[in-house]
Amino acid sequence: MKQQQAVNRQTYDQVILPIYSPAEFIPVRGEGSRVWDQQGKEYIDFAGGIAVLALGHCHPALVAAVREQSEKLWHLSNIFTNEPTLVLAKKLTEATFAERAFFANSGAEANEAAFKLARHYAITKYNPYKTKIIAFKQAFHGRTLFTVSVGGQAKYADGFGPKPADIIHVPFNDLEAVKAVIDENTCAVVLEPVQGEGGVTAATQEFMQGVRKLCDDNQALLVFDEIQSGMGRTGHLFSYMHYDVIPDILTTAKALGGGFPISAMLTTNEIAKAMGPGTHGTTYGGNPLACAVGNAAFDIINTKEVLDGVAKRRELFVSHLNKLNEQYDIFSEIRGMGLLIGAELKGKLTDRSKDILQACAAEGLMMLNAGPNVLRFTPSLIIAEEEINSGMDKLNKAIEKLLNN
Repeated sequence: MKQQQAVNRQTYDQVILPIYSPAEFIPVRGEGSRVWDQQGKEYIDFAGGIAVLALGHCHPALVAAVREQSEKLWHLSNIFTNEPTLVLAKKLTEATFAERAFFANSGAEANEAAFKLARHYAITKYNPYKTKIIAFKQAFHGRTLFTVSVGGQAKYADGFGPKPADIIHVPFNDLEAVKAVIDENTCAVVLEPVQGEGGVTAATQEFMQGVRKLCDDNQALLVFDEIQSGMGRTGHLFSYMHYDVIPDILTTAKALGGGFPISAMLTTNEIAKAMGPGTHGTTYGGNPLACAVGNAAFDIINTKEVLDGVAKRRELFVSHLNKLNEQYDIFSEIRGMGLLIGAELKGKLTDRSKDILQACAAEGLMMLNAGPNVLRFTPSLIIAEEEINSGMDKLNKAIEKLLNN
């Protein structure tokens, strides 16, 4: 057997497209909410793979699902169907408003499918001019040209040539701004119930209900991007369930496979009828290996024990953050929902989220940011209380050192 070549952080700079700036250490093993790097150093993981690892690293049920399915059937393509895909589709539709599912591999692909479906439905049901998409500033919906254009952050969308047309961005949580631009040619309003990448900002109840009514009044579809906020992250299976507002299309990914790449778009029978064989497709989407893992993750996440535990863990995180703020006066706001938490920086640490991430790594803590001025927490939904306490102690030490230097 050919011996594996030794690699280190410098190897990244030599062989990988320079679109990321990863940490200086390389994780090689994970268990639950703990990770070890090449040198054997241990870290507490508050990042969770950006809200992906809802059950932590290498959860035994997911490992067993991969092992079992890997010895049966890996891939078929959608020329054929398979049992794990059908089982997962039934679980998702029975637990939500939806009646139909489409599986893909990433959040961007699920959103691409959602936006295409929304336009196709409007064009075929109403008229060819009903194509306007209303989206929101600071939103994030993926990196394909269509999804990055619907996302409301120019830093990700500019510099790639002409963008898909008929997309309008207005301020988030501003119902009057939506009223000003929605009309008979609007096919969809697209939003994240909790903006993740854009700063961890939750929609208000009034805004969500108002947008639902505006969509109904203008025969427009309401599309919820729950790539980051779904699969238990906010304490319900999906965050729309907090609002008593039902979308027409919903997308989910990240935690759906607990770390194995899989995404889904969910919708109703009426909307799904707009599509037919050949209208959209994917090679890997809905493959039996991914869906087997998705089934195992779903069965654990969609339980009272896990979902109720989210609120308790959030309280512990927020309590620690409030104590930090009392001690250092560094946060202007702590926001979000469930275990999607944002802490906006102020004072000496304004716009220094990356510095904090680096200082945390030195202390043995894996952290995230949401832009230069917000710390983002997306840990495992089942992270232990002791690990939360230990990780927050490390964050305290990192902040103390930064402020003293």
